[in-house]
Amino acid sequence: MDAATGRGLSLDDPADFESVTGQGISATVDGCHVLVGGPRLLAVHGIDASVLAPAAERLARGGRTPILVAVDGRPAGLLGVADTVKDDSAAAVAALQRLGLHVAMITGDNRRTAEAIARQVGITAVLAEVLPDRKAAEIARLQEQGKKVGMVGDGLNDAPALAQADIGFAIGTGTDVAIEASDITLISGALSGVVTAVRLSRATMRNIRQNLFLAFVYDMIGIPIAAGVLYPLLGLRLSPVIAAAAMAASSLSVVGNANRLRRFTPPAPHPTPQLPADPAADRHTDRQ
Repeated sequence: MDAATGRGLSLDDPADFESVTGQGISATVDGCHVLVGGPRLLAVHGIDASVLAPAAERLARGGRTPILVAVDGRPAGLLGVADTVKDDSAAAVAALQRLGLHVAMITGDNRRTAEAIARQVGITAVLAEVLPDRKAAEIARLQEQGKKVGMVGDGLNDAPALAQADIGFAIGTGTDVAIEASDITLISGALSGVVTAVRLSRATMRNIRQNLFLAFVYDMIGIPIAAGVLYPLLGLRLSPVIAAAAMAASSLSVVGNANRLRRFTPPAPHPTPQLPADPAADRHTDRQ
């Protein structure tokens, strides 16, 4: 809008506007039928956009999503839209991988663009060109393979996938629908919150197992003695006073151990890893 205004272009209101989910938009502008979107949208309308393919390939290799424009049934131009990678994304992905988790990217972008972005953050598994209504199906497919799936998303289109996943993480700066569909909301929007949530969850489960061990130790020792197992051999019986003290000690041990979680602090993040650049993408960028 700013660029058009700066060039002194007149901006007419579009008519017959239609948004096609996962493909783009269609409208009539100043009597011309305009399509703006991905190759699928132009193909559905029978438009051959092969003349734009080389430029679209260069943009995709550089991590930009190519948006095609057609006017009155003919390819007319190309836009490159780049997603900004958060500063902590590469460090968060590396931390999750160190925790033994498999990290994958699922996106509606074309494969070239998705792979370029994935390289920037250290992700090797990429599910690209997934339509919004298919994201939840991809999550279900992974679950059918016996995998526990966590999904991180912030958009309206991510809500079904967040609900389908075993655990959904919504970015706090995202849409309300995504937040409502998720299990955990990252208030700050930083992906490092996913790492903290995983570490805190593991610490909690470890604490629960420790508490069960403490409780069973007291019970396995105290109950047989109270029942008189040692009386025929050693003449030992458990005084009610000692039994009451043992029960109190058991409760205090469990509560005290549980309260250690109040001191949980996430470890300092590791430096952002230096990831190898894609030589092909660099060559294309130089030519631009």
